[in-house]
Amino acid sequence: MRILTGPLRGSRWIAASSTRGCWVGIYERESQRVFLDHVRPGDVVFDIGANVGFFTLLAAKLARGGHVYAFEPLPRNLDYLRRHVELNRVANAEVLPIALSSSTGTAHFAVADHPAMGALAESGGLEVATDTVDRLVATGKLRAPDFLKIDVEGAEHDVLRGAANVLRDARPTIFLSAHGWKQHELCWQLLQNAGYRLELLRDGAEDGNYMVLAKPSDTQPR
Repeated sequence: MRILTGPLRGSRWIAASSTRGCWVGIYERESQRVFLDHVRPGDVVFDIGANVGFFTLLAAKLARGGHVYAFEPLPRNLDYLRRHVELNRVANAEVLPIALSSSTGTAHFAVADHPAMGALAESGGLEVATDTVDRLVATGKLRAPDFLKIDVEGAEHDVLRGAANVLRDARPTIFLSAHGWKQHELCWQLLQNAGYRLELLRDGAEDGNYMVLAKPSDTQPR
C-alpha cells in the first residue's frame, strides 16, 4: 500500500483508491467550493454516496465539533473509505455501509467498470442494505443534518423521498448531483414543493450531470 499526502490540509490518501485529483487538490473544485461556503463548525453532514471519502474528510475538517455520516454501499469503496478515515485519524466521521433510498430493507446494486459509477438497479448483482434518512433520524440513530451532499448515480429522487420529514423539520442545505434530466426534473420539483430556493450550479443538458444547491427559503442564509 502506497500512501500519498495531498493538499487537503495534509490529508493522506491510498494510491490507486481514486483519481489523481484527490491528492493533488484539483478533484471537483466547484464541489469543494460549495462545502467551503456552506459547511460550518459544529454542523452535522450527511455524505450520501461517499465513495472513498474525499468529501467525507473535507466535511470532517470543516465541521469540527460536529459530525459527518458517510454512506457507501459498495464493499470496494467502503474499504478505502474506512482506511482513509482511520489513516487521517478523523474522530468526527462515521461510516455507514448502506445505500440511502425511499425504503428500508435490501436492494440490488449494479457494479460499474469505474467504482465511482455503481448504482442501485433491479438488474444489479450485488445485494445491499437500504435505509431512509427519515427513519435513521426519527429513531435517534443519527443526528439531524445541517448539510446533505447527495451523489448516488441516479437514485437521488428516492433519497429525497426518504428524507421528506427531515427536509420539512430540520431544513438542511442540500448539495445535489442529479444524474440524467429525469432525475433532475423530479428532484427539482420535489425540492421546490418542500420550500427550497434552488440554484443550478451546473447544467447537465449535454452530459446529463446536473449540480444543484438547495437552501430552505424560510430561514436566513447560512
